[in-house]
Amino acid sequence: MSQSESRTAPVSDATLAGMQHHADPLADKTIADILGDWPEGDVAADAPQWARIDTVNHLFGQWADNASLVGWTAQGKGVDAAMSKALNDYVQTAQVLPPWADAAKIERAEKLFMEHGALSCILLFCASLPECYVIPDLSSVLHTSGQLEQNAEYRIRSTAAMIFPVMMHGGMGERGAGVAQVLKVRLIHATIRNLILHGSPQSAVAQLLAGGAGHIAPQALPTQGGRQAMFQTLYARGWNLKGNGLPCNQEELAYTLLTFGYVFLRSLRRLGIGLRAKDEEAYLHAWNVVGHILGIERSLMVDTMDEAEALMARMQARGRAEPVTPDPRPALGQALMRTMEKALPWNIVKPFPQLMTRYLCGRATANDLGLTQPVPWSSALLFWGVLLVARAIDILVRWRLPRFSIVRTLTRILGYHFMSRVLMSQTRPLQLPTELLNQVDDVMHSWSDDPKAPRWLNRMEDKLTTHGSWSAGLAPNAQAARTAQAQQTT
Repeated sequence: MSQSESRTAPVSDATLAGMQHHADPLADKTIADILGDWPEGDVAADAPQWARIDTVNHLFGQWADNASLVGWTAQGKGVDAAMSKALNDYVQTAQVLPPWADAAKIERAEKLFMEHGALSCILLFCASLPECYVIPDLSSVLHTSGQLEQNAEYRIRSTAAMIFPVMMHGGMGERGAGVAQVLKVRLIHATIRNLILHGSPQSAVAQLLAGGAGHIAPQALPTQGGRQAMFQTLYARGWNLKGNGLPCNQEELAYTLLTFGYVFLRSLRRLGIGLRAKDEEAYLHAWNVVGHILGIERSLMVDTMDEAEALMARMQARGRAEPVTPDPRPALGQALMRTMEKALPWNIVKPFPQLMTRYLCGRATANDLGLTQPVPWSSALLFWGVLLVARAIDILVRWRLPRFSIVRTLTRILGYHFMSRVLMSQTRPLQLPTELLNQVDDVMHSWSDDPKAPRWLNRMEDKLTTHGSWSAGLAPNAQAARTAQAQQTT
């Protein structure tokens, strides 16, 4: 069965609205069976639910790759019969790819991701993540956990820890690790919903439909901190189910999926290095397969860029029509920009992330995230001057050299720098199994040169990223790899 045959017509406005009260029955049941019923009133720091969450997090470590999921059973300290059955059923059911998955399209998408290399990182930082925070209710959950304001790098690195295993060669196949990483994220979403709603989302919706108020009252925070602090904060925050829908609901999950697939492709277009229509559709297809493993309904997925543009516009309009007070989005946007600014060596280029985000995402998103502050005229002149001149040169030279692109090289340099500073640190490695972490590290090092660029452009890139302040943040092994690349090139 082909992907188009398995998909229904575009989702109606009424159905889209209903998705705010629809989540993920399989993952939600799994977590509900593990945690059981929460006690009435405030929850003590030694409540058994906290220990069960810790046990599940420990079991995650056994999901090293897709092969480890086959025949996996939950066992060990703290694992009772209910937890074992719930997790076993979840893993064996959720790991199966959809019947419409096209291996050839997935493989093509993987190659496209690898070909664009470090450029993918700048698009993640300056386009996908900023667009992800446009929906107020979605941002509200992140704001509660404090992940972006207090530790923006953690959120960025967590996102990368899913994207890389998924998009690396064979990531969704038997020898990859993408399915295993996505199943972890899916269960984390279900845990967040259970914590905020104090139980199963399906039960909360049933009570609302039966005439309940749909309001989860805030609770006093338990005194224990450490690794449980974020979970306890989510439990204590309170929630307006009637007004805000379910946290991490189907509409929000589908919107997030668009930021990783559609926004990436749209950004390439805006940089003047867009892909062929068939390649764009292959990339969207690969992320649709990821969405299926993540528990997103097929009716909320898109197959073409036109469909993606229309659906994203509708979702953003719906989100903007129901603002949250206080608005968490400016704080999230500023935290993301500060993380990138810290990675840049010279004051004149520190406004570049904000300028790039405005360019890739547009004025409306920049307004939502509070990215409208004036920047020094020298920085703006340099940014727009370099971008416009590079775009003009690309248009002229491509009459003779179709693969030529100064814009791609410049954005790769910036992306590799951010990747080196934020993702490749040996003191703060990505939260991945050791073998997989080594594979990701090798992939990142392989992106030191652009295979589509002329040799002289790669030499320029090597000199910019190997010497002086640009290389100051590289981990030792990354610095050694870059130096070796530069010596071989020159």
